[in-house]
Amino acid sequence: MGIEGYYSSGEFAKMAGITKKTIRYYDEHNILKPSYINPKGARYYTDKDFARLQQILLFKYLGFSLDDIKEMTINDSDHIFLHDSLELQKKLIEDRIEQLELVKNAIGDMSRVVGSGKAPDWSRMLNLIHLTDIEKSMKNQYRNASNISARINLHSKYSTNKTGWFPWIYDLCCLDNGMKVLELGCGDASLWITNMDKLPENINITLSDISEGMLRDVKRSNCGNDPRFSFSVKDCHDIGEKKDSYDIVIANHVLFYCSDISSACREIARVLKPGGRLICSTYGNKHMAEVGSLVSEFDSRIALAADNLYNKFGKENGADILAPYYKSINWIQYEDNLVVTEPEALISYILSCHGNQNRYIIDKYKDFKSYVKKKTAGGFHITKDSGLFIAEI
Repeated sequence: MGIEGYYSSGEFAKMAGITKKTIRYYDEHNILKPSYINPKGARYYTDKDFARLQQILLFKYLGFSLDDIKEMTINDSDHIFLHDSLELQKKLIEDRIEQLELVKNAIGDMSRVVGSGKAPDWSRMLNLIHLTDIEKSMKNQYRNASNISARINLHSKYSTNKTGWFPWIYDLCCLDNGMKVLELGCGDASLWITNMDKLPENINITLSDISEGMLRDVKRSNCGNDPRFSFSVKDCHDIGEKKDSYDIVIANHVLFYCSDISSACREIARVLKPGGRLICSTYGNKHMAEVGSLVSEFDSRIALAADNLYNKFGKENGADILAPYYKSINWIQYEDNLVVTEPEALISYILSCHGNQNRYIIDKYKDFKSYVKKKTAGGFHITKDSGLFIAEI
């Protein structure tokens, strides 16, 4: 006998066009658990489960492993995550279409060469295939985009400083007509999308990132059709521009990811014009400390990062690192805190960290969500200790 609002495993499998065996496999491997199991062991699913299954099947089609899928869909039963996840899935599909189009065109070119009786350049084709390593690049793009989204969502929703991080940075840049600007590690271009109405009409802004997938996403945003913007894959250690090229270089939470920070600082100084400025943001040693304590209390084995980024380049040591390359260095503190009153955005932030948290949270997600829900019920206070250096050549 059916239960209103629920589907039997057979009905559920038929709706999705897959076998009951596949449904049971996802259940056994904790990828998709039923919403209800009756006393006789019969499994029942809901429309929310079907939305989650849609994501699982799409990610499987895109080439992700089941272990990847398990991580990527851990929290998608919450509606707040579903919209962001669907948007990211759409971007992944767009990315795959673009990549396959490149391969298609290359095959067409090779076919024409062969048809003309000439010897094809097989090494070029092989290089293109390696360049468009679809599964790897899409996996990295998904993780980068979802991590950035999680961080922005938490801060934009619960910050006590209502000015906002990106408007604050923009105002300190003091942009003017005729300037040439480079942003290193532009991510999803939130700095520019947020402040588009303030941009000077005559300005040249190069948005760069080490991730080609991230830049493809940016080109699909409002920046993509704006002639003031150009796009380039760049590494902070080797920017690849002439000396004295830019009035301003912006590195928003970027330098502490560099393998050789001193080399990156020297390279940025090289491409800045005399009197040019580096604007680089970072954290202090108190930043988000309460989040680390929160997860450690849930499971002492969890570490949200292998290294504290502020130890590599932070508020406390950044001026000393910059000093050999810049004549004037000033720190400006961003006065802000978070008061989080709902668990979802905080959980998403925690899962986006570069530590070992997923190893201990995935199989205990419901318990973890309940734990965070209790912690945020009365408003969970989080210290923000961040700001930026303005360093002048």
